[in-house]
Amino acid sequence: MTAPSNEKLTSIQQALLKKEDIQIIVQHWTRIFNIKFGWINDFDKLIINYVMSIYLLFLFNNRNIYVFDSTVLIMLDTFRSTCKLLNTFNGHTTCVNSIDYLTFDDCQYICSGSNDNTVRIWDLENNKQIQSFNGHSNCVYCVKFSPYHYYKYRQNVICSLSADKTIRFWDFKHNKQLKVIYDLITDSCSIEFSSFNCGRYLFSALWDKTIHLFDVETSKSLHVFNGHENAVWCIDISPLQSNNTKRNSIGNGYTICSGSFDKTIRIWDIETAKQLILFKGHKYWVRSVRYGSNELLNTILSGSVDKSVRLWDIRSGQQIQMFNGHTRIVCAVEYSPFVVKNIEFSGNSNVICSGSNDNTIRFWDIRSNKNELHVINGSYKDKGILCLKFVPLKKKGNNNEHCCVNLYYGSNKGFIHVWG
Repeated sequence: MTAPSNEKLTSIQQALLKKEDIQIIVQHWTRIFNIKFGWINDFDKLIINYVMSIYLLFLFNNRNIYVFDSTVLIMLDTFRSTCKLLNTFNGHTTCVNSIDYLTFDDCQYICSGSNDNTVRIWDLENNKQIQSFNGHSNCVYCVKFSPYHYYKYRQNVICSLSADKTIRFWDFKHNKQLKVIYDLITDSCSIEFSSFNCGRYLFSALWDKTIHLFDVETSKSLHVFNGHENAVWCIDISPLQSNNTKRNSIGNGYTICSGSFDKTIRIWDIETAKQLILFKGHKYWVRSVRYGSNELLNTILSGSVDKSVRLWDIRSGQQIQMFNGHTRIVCAVEYSPFVVKNIEFSGNSNVICSGSNDNTIRFWDIRSNKNELHVINGSYKDKGILCLKFVPLKKKGNNNEHCCVNLYYGSNKGFIHVWG
């Protein structure tokens, strides 16, 4: 088996293929050839790991490009047997509504937005806050690192959305506000950068029942998506493009999904701004939606005020599974990097997780409606869990040598906790 030529690798992939990764592969080959019995199974696993480390596994959650190699897909049993509360970030004085993650110049950061009107940036290696922005005059509902500023200008920029009806961009390296978009005619709860054109386009879910598409470069509104019958609470962008593509057309082949106070989830064609699919089933507001990736690319995950977590099939337009167990609002849902035992290794996880105002994070097997696989109970001081983020570890070792990701969550009382 030979590695693909450099011409077939993107510039991002080439940059991520580090020398130490090649050394690890060589070490595996050496070890394998010294095994006399059972070498076929080991050899198969090696080939899979090698292919995954070459081609990589890209997760486009929240439209930043997160890169996980094959070692990140780990057994849930391993995680739950070793995980514990590792750290707590203190600084926010009330609800942490949103967390995002970025690696920049070999440093790992998270940013957070809160009802205390602030946007904060945290250095994960040093476990401390490095910046705080106080320009918003009301609650900060959503924060995202800007991939567009990263790729085009090599700037460390955060985008924040607030109840003051503004979207603001902050350069956290130089501690300054870059610009403000005042075009919001009403409150908005969610923003997402496009998974195409290096994140040049920004989507915002508004309380006036619409979704707006902005050009980050010009700050102009380009599209308005109409159809929901009540406020739009949450949105997500499809990570990959369909086969029907055109050049010089914004978002052609990509879709957006949205969850609303009208209890529905809708999928929209970005190029035409037309509704494609309508999902009905939730009994109350839809609080969180996520597109799947890889083999789960045709699924959408949702969490609701009706306390349920649901999985939907885009192709059939039907609900696949429903997970009941939370006793209060489900505020956040994510596809996890975990697999459960007795599952052959693949580039895909079969475990999802959800965070709730009942102060728990629950893990579920997407193949069944059975009870949860694992539960993390928040601190009694948290008073509810509002947002989740899986963050790959920069280094192995320490207390996390058996786990390649940490789980960060934001709480109603302003704490950001780290489990791993």
